[in-house]
Amino acid sequence: MTTTHLAVLVPLLPFLGAAAGLLLGRTAPGFVRPLAVLPPLASLVLAAVVAAHQGGGRAIDAHTELTPTGSIPIELALHLDGFAALVAILVAFVATCVQIYSTGYLRDDPRYPSYAALVSLFTSAMLLVVYSGDLIVLLVGWEVMGICSYFLVGHYWETPEARAASLKAFLVTKLGDVPFLIGLFALGTDAGSFRITRILGTVTSGGLDHPTVIALLLLAGVAGKSAQFPLHTWLPDAMAGPTPVSALIHAATMVAAGVYFIARLLPVFEASRAAMIVLAVMAAVTMTGSALAALAQDDIKRVLAYSTIGQLGYMTGALAVGDRGAAVFHLLSHGAFKALLFLAAGVIIHAAGTNSLAAMSRMRGLRDRVPDAYWTMTVALLALAAIPPFSGFFSKESVLGAAEHVATGNTDHAPGAAGWTVLVAGLLTALLTAAYATRLWLLAFRGRGAEAPDHGRQPLTMTVVLWVLAVPSLAFGGLAYRALPGWFDGRDLTPTLLTSVLGTGLALVGGLLTYGAWQRTGALAARVPMGAVAAHPESYAGLVEAETIASHAPAYGDIAAAPDPADPGRLLLGPLYRPAAAGFHLDTVYTALFVRPVQAGASLVRFLDREVVETYVRGAAALPRLLGAAVRRAQTGNVQTYVSALLAGTVVLTVAVVLVATGA
Repeated sequence: MTTTHLAVLVPLLPFLGAAAGLLLGRTAPGFVRPLAVLPPLASLVLAAVVAAHQGGGRAIDAHTELTPTGSIPIELALHLDGFAALVAILVAFVATCVQIYSTGYLRDDPRYPSYAALVSLFTSAMLLVVYSGDLIVLLVGWEVMGICSYFLVGHYWETPEARAASLKAFLVTKLGDVPFLIGLFALGTDAGSFRITRILGTVTSGGLDHPTVIALLLLAGVAGKSAQFPLHTWLPDAMAGPTPVSALIHAATMVAAGVYFIARLLPVFEASRAAMIVLAVMAAVTMTGSALAALAQDDIKRVLAYSTIGQLGYMTGALAVGDRGAAVFHLLSHGAFKALLFLAAGVIIHAAGTNSLAAMSRMRGLRDRVPDAYWTMTVALLALAAIPPFSGFFSKESVLGAAEHVATGNTDHAPGAAGWTVLVAGLLTALLTAAYATRLWLLAFRGRGAEAPDHGRQPLTMTVVLWVLAVPSLAFGGLAYRALPGWFDGRDLTPTLLTSVLGTGLALVGGLLTYGAWQRTGALAARVPMGAVAAHPESYAGLVEAETIASHAPAYGDIAAAPDPADPGRLLLGPLYRPAAAGFHLDTVYTALFVRPVQAGASLVRFLDREVVETYVRGAAALPRLLGAAVRRAQTGNVQTYVSALLAGTVVLTVAVVLVATGA
């Protein structure tokens, strides 16, 4: 069997598993779990074989015309380069871990069969995006992921939060997909083909007529799918879905698709300096804004959601400085430790006895109750904070090193302004990332909240997956930065000395500042009289605003105006805490700018339809009804009435004839 045949099976097997799972979910429930786990596992094995055959060498291309169009052909094409080979392994690996983990996490869920089938379909769609060599076929996988996310985020549809989150995710990503579709058509028209290789050849020969317009249209879709500013607001709300779904979306599918798409078509964006500047600014705002928001969230999954947005900002920042190797390196590294973070959070949530959400301010005593989650999440948080030698350090430093090269003029792949923008934002985000990672660790495992009831040991399938993911979170970066350049255009991924010192130093500063703030808030809490704690225990769970504390000034004494004693984030952010906790009120702004005008327009249309259009319709129906009533009244059944009417008509006709004749 050739490499091409094996590559076709990689996305096909999860699709067949999804179809079989939906068909047999009710009739043969015993087959549901094997059909959930085995297809992605087989895809993982085949993806590894494809990667071994490809070997980071010359890309493997295969194509056949899918359907005649009369103009630009649509082809079922494969394009297997080093990027595609490794990203496919990541997708299949994380999907397999998520499916195994879900057998324990959702073991009592009555809708598990449909959930497992949708996860497999989600995986298949992402693998189609990864391997596709034709943009229209890629678009199919792109849109299938959108509908899968809608159903999976809304899995707990009984709750209004899940219903609203699924609808918001679908609508916001579709808002970006409309210009994205236009951009794809414009790109195919300029290049005369939707084949990726032919498009890149057209760009190289300078045959692209509208590079800036096309790049900006495509960026809108990328911003929606990969949750980049300003279309990122759907991702934190999507945490209302099951935690394994969050791990899949954040680590390997959906949000990774946009970054991977730009990496595949990077020369299209490099053809426009304006597009590269826009991409750099988008990455910078996304990085810093999401890191500030993460530092103010109470729900553990929302912290991780904003963390994903920020780490995707690093990837788009690497693309903005023209280094797709660094971007995909961080994509691979991030996939491992972010999947671990979410799945460890799932163990914590499971231990807390809830389905989807867990407030860190209410956690206490979890270190001893969930030791597997404690140790593995510690590894993942160190990788997230980019502390050497964990994997996140090497991949993040490759991004900062690429930005430094562009900023100092050592490469002409991107404008120098883009390099400085990404470099400064990346360093600031390194400090903030370490701060919110430390805060999460302290509140989750050394928290001062009320201890939740013990719900017993976690299923073995959940804890084993955590340790499996801990291995690449610890060791991947140190091994990969030497081996991957051959797979990624030969670009050097070795961390540079300056950015390594600055990035690691700022990360340590962020962690130490957060620890110091946590110690200070602990001391402040200890000075509060016990009567105040008994009277207002919710204050010590981090669930009240500063006014509530201030309103009880006599009880709180000289710390009445201090930040909430349980949360170091309040002390670190100060006046920024509230807007950061609310996502800087972007949803409010969008509601005022878009939602309310649309609702007002809909109300106007409804009014016109009801009061104007329906009035005409009712009037058009009233005239025949009146005529019918008049005719009905004339049909009395009385012969004398009919004879009288006949005589009257005869007289009228006679008079008319006489008048006409006289006039003549």
